[in-house]
Order: sequence, then structure tokens, then C-alpha cells
Amino acid sequence: MFVIGLTGGILSGKSTIAQMLAEKGAAVIDADKLAHEAYKPDTQLNQELVDEFGPDIRKADGSIDRKKLSRIVFGDEKALARLNAIVHPRMKEIARGEIERFRKKGTRVVVLEAALLIEAAWTDLVNEVWVALTPPDIAVQRLKERGGLSEDEARARIQAQLPPAERAKHADVIINTDCDKSEVRAQVDKLWKTVANKEVRQ
Repeated sequence: MFVIGLTGGILSGKSTIAQMLAEKGAAVIDADKLAHEAYKPDTQLNQELVDEFGPDIRKADGSIDRKKLSRIVFGDEKALARLNAIVHPRMKEIARGEIERFRKKGTRVVVLEAALLIEAAWTDLVNEVWVALTPPDIAVQRLKERGGLSEDEARARIQAQLPPAERAKHADVIINTDCDKSEVRAQVDKLWKTVANKEVRQ
């Protein structure tokens, strides 16, 4: 089984790439969806977060209010560090379990789509790191258009992330998404042909 770690900044196009890979037969593990499940009521992670940040971060149904939690930690380095220390190891083990589940099923290619793949030190879960890269100014424009954010809000979100140049240092493969979707697809098509020929680490 070959495991691709797909990452990139907000609105970098990584979800589009993941969908293209899924259409080719890859199984996709979406770390964001795993987090959604892990934040539900009665999970260990849910309780750990409430113990750390208080019961007000829960919604009426008992699940974690991710927007409220984000507001607490955004701009507060110590709070963000506490959050990451709780969430990253727990989510890594959940992701590892999902990868093993696909391995047992005999799945040929798995894509772990995770925005924080590098920051959370999940790269040892994958065979290659694929990074979707788009210039910060393009990402800001997308955030303004699709997220309804102001210029300052959008830039603050982008600046809070790992810089593109730093992501690129960790990449085995870089996919440029500052182009038409057809051009992104052409890059993915070419990469997909190489996956079958790679020596897979078991």
C-alpha cells in the first residue's frame, strides 16, 4: 500500500486534489472529518478539551464548538500550544488506525489529507508528502471571495499558517494550484502514473 500525505494551506486546493485522486481509485482519509468525529460527545478528546478550556466550548448537543475553540486560541500562542498538545497526538493515532484499516482491506493507494500534516509531525505515517502550493495573495483573495472575510482577516489567517516556502521544504511532491483546474488535473494525472511504479515502504 502506498500512503500519500496531502497538505497545504487554507484554500490551497488540496481538497480538489484529494477528490481527483479519489476519482482514480485512491482511498481518502480527511483529517478534518476525523476531527469532527473525535469532537463528538462522549469521546476522550472531547472531555480532554473541556477539561482544558472549560464547558463553554461545548455546543448544546455536547459536541465541541470548533469555531468557539478557534476564537479562544487564535492569536494566543500559549493557548494554541495547549490545544495542539492535546489534539495532535490523539488525532495522529486515529489517522494511524484508519490507515491500518485500509491496509488490512488491501487498498492500493491511500491519501491522508491533513492541513497540519507537517506541523503535527504526522509525516512518519506516509510514504510521500504532497504539498498543494498557491501564492499567499491568491489564498487571501480566495478567502475574501469564498469565506466572506475582510482583507485584514484573510491575511491574519494566512499569516498564522506555516509559510509556503517552509511547507515546500518538507515536500516530496509540489502541486501548483495557482492555475486552471484543468492544469491541476494534468499534474495529478502525471503523478498518478508514477505512484504504481514507486517502491512502497511496508
